[in-house]
Amino acid sequence: MLPFTGNPLNRASERRADAAWIAERRQRGLILPLARLQVLVSGESVLRAARVRAMEEFAGAPSVFLGLEGEAALFAVDVSACSDAAERFAPHGVFRELRAAAALLDLGDLAILSQAKAMIDWHARHGFCARCGAPTTPGDAGYKRICTPCGAEHFPRTDPAVIMLAICGERCLLARNKAWGADFYSALAGFVEPGETFEEAVRRELFEEAGVTAGEVTYYACQPWPFPSSLMIGCFAQCARSEVTLDGNELVDSVWLTRAEARDLLDGKMAGRRGPFPAAIAHHLVRAWVEGRESSTDS
Repeated sequence: MLPFTGNPLNRASERRADAAWIAERRQRGLILPLARLQVLVSGESVLRAARVRAMEEFAGAPSVFLGLEGEAALFAVDVSACSDAAERFAPHGVFRELRAAAALLDLGDLAILSQAKAMIDWHARHGFCARCGAPTTPGDAGYKRICTPCGAEHFPRTDPAVIMLAICGERCLLARNKAWGADFYSALAGFVEPGETFEEAVRRELFEEAGVTAGEVTYYACQPWPFPSSLMIGCFAQCARSEVTLDGNELVDSVWLTRAEARDLLDGKMAGRRGPFPAAIAHHLVRAWVEGRESSTDS
């Protein structure tokens, strides 16, 4: 199972519009506090999402009903307005940036926190109506925002992005973005544009960024990526030629690696180069190719 996938909650989406049901669950439910989009976690070698009994003083804070964990309702609550949030919640855990904590988090909790972070971030970014500019208010337990003046309803969005491992014979292509560290290399990626399939997006992005022409594109797996809210569609792209012409705008270096070299990169054994970290689907694309597992998989 890929990190950020496998959310174990029953989202109970059919109950979101039932205000009385949500209010009752909120009174006796559990909250997952987020402060400036950092998540509250506890533990050492394995981290868990800190579940806190509903606190009356945060009843008016922005919140989202995430779903049911057994009989318990879980709510993501934005406590950023609390100036002493770290101290207030210290008995339950510490606030950490989700990307940094991902490698140590229980996989089920990582998926839940991914949902929580993406939803709280969406609310923070969509306080005003995109149609008329008026302030919006939350509805459906946090799964929409309503503009009273013009009647528009706004719903959470997920941005589809392709991430692809280009393969030419027995080598795969990794590249370095100018925004990354000088030794960090990963698979190429880009957002799917309107009116475009993910296969078409793979071919377009490879050609635009690296001048590489791809033929067959095969799907491998997908991964929610809450930074802020994307769905990474992992693919393999077969290329007949290995000539690379970098765009110079995003990518500043590239390398074709053999399976043995790619394995060394992932295992931290390649001098001068680092590969994608294990929480990212790019790591799993490279690992699957190294191990000859390019066929589609259930994440």
